[in-house]
Amino acid sequence: MTAAATAVTVFHRPADGAGFHAWLTRLIEIAETAPGFVTASAAISDDPHLDSGFSVTFRSEPLMHDFLDSPDRTQVLTEGAALGFRRKSSDLVILEGGSPPPGIGVFRHSVARGREAEFIATESRLVAASAKFSGFEGGLLFAFGDTGRWYSVVRFRTGHQLSKWMHSKERDAALPELRSELTEDFTVAAHTTPFGSTLRTVDGETRMTPTWKIAMLVLLVLYPTVMTLSRFLGPVLDGIGAQPWLAMWLSQIVSVGLMSWILSPAIARCFRRWLDPVDGAGWWVGTVGAAAVVVLYALTLLLFASVQWLHYWDYQ
Repeated sequence: MTAAATAVTVFHRPADGAGFHAWLTRLIEIAETAPGFVTASAAISDDPHLDSGFSVTFRSEPLMHDFLDSPDRTQVLTEGAALGFRRKSSDLVILEGGSPPPGIGVFRHSVARGREAEFIATESRLVAASAKFSGFEGGLLFAFGDTGRWYSVVRFRTGHQLSKWMHSKERDAALPELRSELTEDFTVAAHTTPFGSTLRTVDGETRMTPTWKIAMLVLLVLYPTVMTLSRFLGPVLDGIGAQPWLAMWLSQIVSVGLMSWILSPAIARCFRRWLDPVDGAGWWVGTVGAAAVVVLYALTLLLFASVQWLHYWDYQ
């Protein structure tokens, strides 16, 4: 299972707004025909404080890069540049469950029905206030159709400058009005570590996956990893004459490598919602996720107990 990937392209404000939107429609049509396409959106650009831009999401990062590097997209961008529609920066790549590029803040919003105009106006005032901070480079606002789901992107030159803005009194002063237009508090794009711990910032407060959830998943991955390596790698190390202390060290290197880069990230993606400190905070999600892990415990125990071919102690 791979994580979805979003590319955001920022443009200089066009002199011909109608022509720009017509041209942007062509870019969206090309994206819609690309393999792995999920959704695309043009940024809200009628407000002078908001940047013009284009957002496209694909099922995976490789599929997204295939589109970004495609000859069709290159041709349309070249034609757009000739018309005066020039990119303002390199494409911003945002991975689901990953950290945005340094200096980039990504905020997800659920806007109350009928409050869209007020929400856009509030975002515009927030961007205007942000422009007074050092390193500010622009802000974009995207809507996913009429679903009520929106997300905004704020660009600063460095991560330190972004952090200074996020903890500023000017931003804090604008948040109460923003929240009045949402059905739930906004969230910041999360960062997930290889072992599944998810960091998410909500209302300036950092929330982290509970330790007990991480411990449950580590055990879920650790037990079958150690059992399998003991069955297959252990005899090989014994066969080449490795001393027990060295064989154990080599086995642990392989175990840690598998868990860090392959097994733990894979299982963390499967339990992404359960691990999320916001989406998985409810008792129902927490209970269902824990029950699923316990079921997997039972299945792995049953597997290694009943399949004699996996009994490493029979091959020593």
